[in-house]
Amino acid sequence: MDILVGGVTAPKGFVASGIHCGLKKKKEKKDLALIYSEKICDAAAVYTQNKVKGCPILVTEKNLLDYKAQAIIVNSGNANTCTGEDGIIKANKMAELVSERLGISKEDVVVASTGVIGVPLNIEAIESGMDELVNSINKNGNIDAREAIMTTDTIKKEVAVSIKVGDKKVTIGAMAKGSGMIHPNMATMLGFVTTDVSIDGRLLKEALSYATNKSFNRISVDGDTSTNDMVSVLANGMAGNTKITDKDEDYYKFVNALTFVCTELAKLIAKDGEGATKMIECYVKGALNEEHAASLAKTVIQSSLVKTAVFGADANWGRILCALGYSDEPLEVDKVDVSFDSIKGYLEVCKNGRPVPFSEEKAKLVLGESEISIIIDLKMGEEEAVAWGCDLSYEYVRINGDYRT
Repeated sequence: MDILVGGVTAPKGFVASGIHCGLKKKKEKKDLALIYSEKICDAAAVYTQNKVKGCPILVTEKNLLDYKAQAIIVNSGNANTCTGEDGIIKANKMAELVSERLGISKEDVVVASTGVIGVPLNIEAIESGMDELVNSINKNGNIDAREAIMTTDTIKKEVAVSIKVGDKKVTIGAMAKGSGMIHPNMATMLGFVTTDVSIDGRLLKEALSYATNKSFNRISVDGDTSTNDMVSVLANGMAGNTKITDKDEDYYKFVNALTFVCTELAKLIAKDGEGATKMIECYVKGALNEEHAASLAKTVIQSSLVKTAVFGADANWGRILCALGYSDEPLEVDKVDVSFDSIKGYLEVCKNGRPVPFSEEKAKLVLGESEISIIIDLKMGEEEAVAWGCDLSYEYVRINGDYRT
């Protein structure tokens, strides 16, 4: 696997753009993005499981019933959620605006929005910016597009890789946004994946669901599952590989690469949690099965007390056992080992559910770094899993105390 630059425009046949149309007050903040494939794509998406769903999700779900799409339009600054029938009309209008200017079917447009909930969408601003948005699509447009989908994000999130499928080079590119309201069950964020692989749409949906469960569904920032979460993928087949129609060697090569891309984006989201100063990786081994390990790892990185302890560089391992204990998963506490790890060293703090003497000075050094690993050995089985999160700082409260105003 080769790591590439270019994000969503790295695969053959994809272009993108991003502009400021007026949804955000500051003109230097881009707020409208477009991704376009010169050929019709097999397409799929996964969505939030929140019962309150954004209007764009309802429109996109309908548009992707045939597993086909050719463009993605996404705005930031307004979620277009809890806006009633007016919101559905405006989400459909976004697809229609793309359709008119690109000469494609409006049903072949993925629509996404992110931002404040419960505020009517300024569709006039989007309509007024469409000519600029379409006229500016280009092969380097990933740079503007990745900026246009950001809300409280502080870093731009994109990944691209290439692999060999048969004798053809296949490329996967992606971008994401996500910083707050991150508690995925699919996946509290927006993610857009493009690829030039040729693959059946239903298999593409299976591949995306698998990759999402291994990546975006294993991150948490604040325990809030958003209303607008979506990860979509477009595959235009321009790599020229023999079309993947079965779960053969080519399929699994593609799935592994897609999972890598999604995992890298998921880790960037966890690292960029609102107000975060540290990324937390929780590695659980010795589990009964992978689901057992993943569930316990997520429980630990979701714990506010664990997150605040990491923020304060406090090796308070009792909070980790507490989090494991209130999970619904099986646990034999007298077997559990807990350690911390960072570039400053490895620190064992708990053995068989009991304290291990350790240096508080070393603990401060290990936990003072920007990336911290919590390693848990359950000693109940042979399986393992990883989840990612971040610490909980004073800044998180400040950001969310006045998010709307």
